[in-house]
Amino acid sequence: MFLPFFETLRKTGVPVSLREFLAFLEGMAAGLATYDVEGFYYLARTAMVKDERHIDRFDRAFAEAFRGLDAITPEQVLDAIDLPADWLQKLAEKHLTAEERAQIQALGGFDALMETLKQRLAEQKGRHQGGNKWIGTAGTSPFGAYGYNPEGVRIGQDGSRHQRAVKVWDKREFRNLDDQIDLGTRNIKIALRALRKWARDGAAQEFDLDGTIDATARTGWLDVQTRPERRNAVKVLIFFDIGGSMDPYIRVMEELFSAARSEFKHLVPFYFHNCLYEGVWRDNARRWDQQTPTWEVLRSYGPDYRCIFVGDAAMSPYEILHPGGANEHWNPEAGHVWLERACAQWPHHLWINPVPQPHWQYTHSTRLIAEIFGNRMVPMTLEGLTRGIKEIR
Repeated sequence: MFLPFFETLRKTGVPVSLREFLAFLEGMAAGLATYDVEGFYYLARTAMVKDERHIDRFDRAFAEAFRGLDAITPEQVLDAIDLPADWLQKLAEKHLTAEERAQIQALGGFDALMETLKQRLAEQKGRHQGGNKWIGTAGTSPFGAYGYNPEGVRIGQDGSRHQRAVKVWDKREFRNLDDQIDLGTRNIKIALRALRKWARDGAAQEFDLDGTIDATARTGWLDVQTRPERRNAVKVLIFFDIGGSMDPYIRVMEELFSAARSEFKHLVPFYFHNCLYEGVWRDNARRWDQQTPTWEVLRSYGPDYRCIFVGDAAMSPYEILHPGGANEHWNPEAGHVWLERACAQWPHHLWINPVPQPHWQYTHSTRLIAEIFGNRMVPMTLEGLTRGIKEIR
């Protein structure tokens, strides 16, 4: 009966293996989640999700596979299952106080609880607030919403306040961990952090705790030691494609620039449009009288720099392959010549593309640039950026 669930997990992108699925079935056979939907959810997630990046995909697959559980009526539940009386008794002893157990017993058990609910639905004529009998809100009746009863039925409430009737998988608390979602500033910082390399140089500027302990132990008196402050030794050149088809990605470009500027002390940004040519800009206004010659950039920044291009790579192929193909000016040399020079000058290079990767195959220029960069083109997702940083590290 759980094979469709297993297939949905695989279809949604959760890399669950047959061994993990069998472990889940063993847990079910051992009675780890009998008659407990929430326990069933956590058992399945624990057994079949081995990476937190896949938790949100699991939640979506769970909701799809078991859609409609929340719409089952009490009558359908009673018709479909036969709850053992001794099981209900043990559950009550485990979770209820003596007074609460007496209240449930007074109703006559679970069957009577459902029957009482139907009677009160027929008897009650209006809204009820508080109290311990009628179906209403903010009370202790077994039926209603925004109140509390240990064995109650929630009615007329869009969420659970005591976590006894809510579908925990619909909360999707881990949606921001999925490695295929668009990046935010925080996620970009985490991904870029893998590129940092720390070094110490300059004058002694910070207290060295380990060195002080070692020196004090050797000399027999307090011998305070200092050391050069740690700094981020990685140097990064970043080229942003702006204007035209890049306008929809302004927000994510701003987030990437903000994250990179906070993570790298030596960060040099430049701007270009569509493809790299004989000139770039230090200001995104791209005034032609303030252009920086690309040759000057190539001579000024050595091969120890990491070079990152950010753009959608969407343009006419002529802009890459032919002189004069640029759409804003006459370029004496083809765009691919300048891109190849950049790749040769900075061997640690990368192209980040904000367009979803499945769309790349439909754009000729995107394929051309990916080839020029030795297929070092990654999507602007957490997984893509992490993979790209690993390439140039």
